[in-house]
Amino acid sequence: MDSTTSESRTPLAETAREGLKIVIVGGFGVGKTTMVRSVSEIRPLSTEETMTQAGLGIDNTGAVEGKTTTTVAFDFGRISLDEEMVLYLFGAPGQERFWFLWDRLFSGTLGAVVLVDTRRLADSWYAIDRLEHHGTPFIVARNNFPGTEHSIEAVRDALSLPSEVPLVDCDARDRDSAKKVLIALVDHLHALSTAREAVPS
Repeated sequence: MDSTTSESRTPLAETAREGLKIVIVGGFGVGKTTMVRSVSEIRPLSTEETMTQAGLGIDNTGAVEGKTTTTVAFDFGRISLDEEMVLYLFGAPGQERFWFLWDRLFSGTLGAVVLVDTRRLADSWYAIDRLEHHGTPFIVARNNFPGTEHSIEAVRDALSLPSEVPLVDCDARDRDSAKKVLIALVDHLHALSTAREAVPS
């Protein structure tokens, strides 16, 4: 048995006591499936299908012309933060025709990562709008594709992000980088929880 197969069957620790559900959202082709795959400690469940002629004129493939597959439901992965806390990761489909699935994916979600491609920042607006509508805390992660030119400050301005929303850099292909994004989200959720507890009732 090779190491890849062994890793894909990593059992959940018996000491695990708390599971946190988070969703990774964003536009078509921004790297959501890649991030789930790179960081999951189990073999991810993926609903990627080959793109067909049916998507022509519907899916915006600008800047991702080489993309041949697409998520049609969601991706699922898991990562243990420590001996007691586990993150369950759900990657949402990016095409507009599958956005009706998002509200269900958001159910029970503690927080979200909005993954953005600076070549197509406008594709991120819907994700941010839906999260704000649901009152779901989120952070934004800039996936560093080749040719990325916008500074972090420019991305924040373009997305009209409030200063309290964390904005981080990442490479969705890199496990350590993806883990840092998830840790940033957990830290943000913890800070929000602490702030709420400090407000007198």
